[in-house]
Amino acid sequence: MVDADARMQVLRTLPHGHIDAITTMARGLRFESLLGPTCRNRDLIMGLLAARICKPTSKLATLNWFTNTTLGVDLGPVSTDELYAAMDWLAGQQPRIEKQLARTHLGPEHNPGGLALFDLSSSWVTGTHNPLAKFGYSRDRKRGCEQIEYGMLATRAGLPIAVRVFPGNTADPTAFIHIAEEIQELSGVPDLAMVAGPGMITNARVEDLKKDTDLAWVTALRNTDIQQLAEDDGPPQMSLFDEQSLAEITHPKYPGERLIACRNPALAAKRAHKRTALLESTEVMLEAVKKSADAGRLKGAGQIGVKVGKVAGKYNMAKHFDFTFTDTTFTYERNQESIRREADLDGIYVIRTNLPDTAMDAPEAVLTYKSLANVEKIFKTLKTRNLGIRPIGPYTENRTRAHVFRCMLAAHLTWHLRTALAPLTFTD
Repeated sequence: MVDADARMQVLRTLPHGHIDAITTMARGLRFESLLGPTCRNRDLIMGLLAARICKPTSKLATLNWFTNTTLGVDLGPVSTDELYAAMDWLAGQQPRIEKQLARTHLGPEHNPGGLALFDLSSSWVTGTHNPLAKFGYSRDRKRGCEQIEYGMLATRAGLPIAVRVFPGNTADPTAFIHIAEEIQELSGVPDLAMVAGPGMITNARVEDLKKDTDLAWVTALRNTDIQQLAEDDGPPQMSLFDEQSLAEITHPKYPGERLIACRNPALAAKRAHKRTALLESTEVMLEAVKKSADAGRLKGAGQIGVKVGKVAGKYNMAKHFDFTFTDTTFTYERNQESIRREADLDGIYVIRTNLPDTAMDAPEAVLTYKSLANVEKIFKTLKTRNLGIRPIGPYTENRTRAHVFRCMLAAHLTWHLRTALAPLTFTD
């Protein structure tokens, strides 16, 4: 026997613990067999998933990272062409993988409520040759950058199941209809209910769903629709809300649907405080415009109006002011009636669903809609340094979809890791 301390010296060690945690979790979930049959491409995809979770970066940097971990020994020499070939292979496996994930996690055994969450996000694109890259509404606040959009399907707990990639100028309702057409076949659950935001399940989309499918859904009314209800019947009286701050109502404009009005006192106070602050800030800027007009530095009703429009529109407060213009002067005052109408609806939001109360009562419908926050957590994980989905680098449509799908699979593994390690990480 040789005394290790006396006769041996450590010259170099390769990090392995973090990779072992991922591969152990993947084997426990039978994730490797989910990806496909044993082959070189499957091994490379598992390596790419580990890299995306541990050190999200570009393909070339990933190759360098491999050599600094035990993955470099396990995988052997890897070229960039091999990585791209593995990504192409993964794209071909996507329909089968998503279908298996959906039937496992959205089926009756793990999803007795028959619910699926859907939300949409976007990420900006580098380069100029990606056919999916278009200018659209940027959720990343990257003005002047082309982007792609992707819709995520998840369980109520926020476990990613499937993803669809759309051109960057796709409207939210269009993306929802696209996934709604596939969801029931994907999951194999005939009475699945979709949960999505009001930007996706619009009034027009509801009519389309009634014609083309019997899909159940849970969403919320837009602020403009809530204001329309208030104009028709007056704002809901506070006495209507029970101890849970819920009031279920009906309206002829929404036949066969349930409307559940909710009031959050803390949100009401926050909105009232914010509105007061924005009104005061707008008045400071309007006063500066008034002084310029009075001093003759700003002349003409047209020029004064353009300046006032920019100032009043900065915080979307123009609706709460009345303006009077002349060629040399300008006056303003608060529209107290408009402010009062908005204040009456502070803290009120309305859940909308076509599910009967026998399938889902009012409190459960509210909690179901609020579970969309779990999908937002997925997007936060994808977009931050945790998984680094952005910026989108691939040039071809197929590899762009494969990149987003790989990031979704990494988010799927990350969800299981965080759940398993929650006691160790003191996760609330």
